[in-house]
Amino acid sequence: MQVDTPFSPSYRSLLCIPGLLLLAACATAPPRNVNDACAIFSEKDGWFADTKAASRRWGVPIPVLLAIVRQESAFEADAQPPRTRILWIIPGPRPSSAYGYSQALDGTWEKYIQATGNHGADRDEFVDAMDFVGWYVTQTWRRNGVAKSDAYRQYLAYHEGQNAFANGSYRSKPWLMERARQVSRQASRYQAQLGRCQQRFESSGKSWWPF
Repeated sequence: MQVDTPFSPSYRSLLCIPGLLLLAACATAPPRNVNDACAIFSEKDGWFADTKAASRRWGVPIPVLLAIVRQESAFEADAQPPRTRILWIIPGPRPSSAYGYSQALDGTWEKYIQATGNHGADRDEFVDAMDFVGWYVTQTWRRNGVAKSDAYRQYLAYHEGQNAFANGSYRSKPWLMERARQVSRQASRYQAQLGRCQQRFESSGKSWWPF
């Protein structure tokens, strides 16, 4: 029987496992400052390019894309609605199939894949989630006539669905209208922040590290 020593390949492989798990956790962890666009793109390599690609493809401003994802998942890759509780103790089913950065529902995600042909897309991949949000905002613009830059009304339609939004379902939900105002304010903050740093990301072609 072979005994593992600190110099044997199998022993070294075991030592690498915790490091690999740590790297994977860091790669999927949300940004440390989700309220600052410059900090987000500085910390997350490739996210600026992913967001810009979605913005250019769908004509949706980067701040609107970011603000919707900020509200929906706080940039958590595997975000899901909390489970309901049975008798206040036993975990029950989740209230919806929303999942990932964009909190897209199963059915809506399938419609996106069929419409775009992006069959390899995953809801826990940032690049795919940003493209999905850009696609959905564009559908709301086409169906409901909401400007792509209108973060307030776009979020209402994103949350309610385009048909329910058209029927004014949000009017009986003051909490939702306040949430949409928060999204609008966050989009404005992201816009101001990007005014200070976007050119540096543009010129470098990758995330800009400020130190």
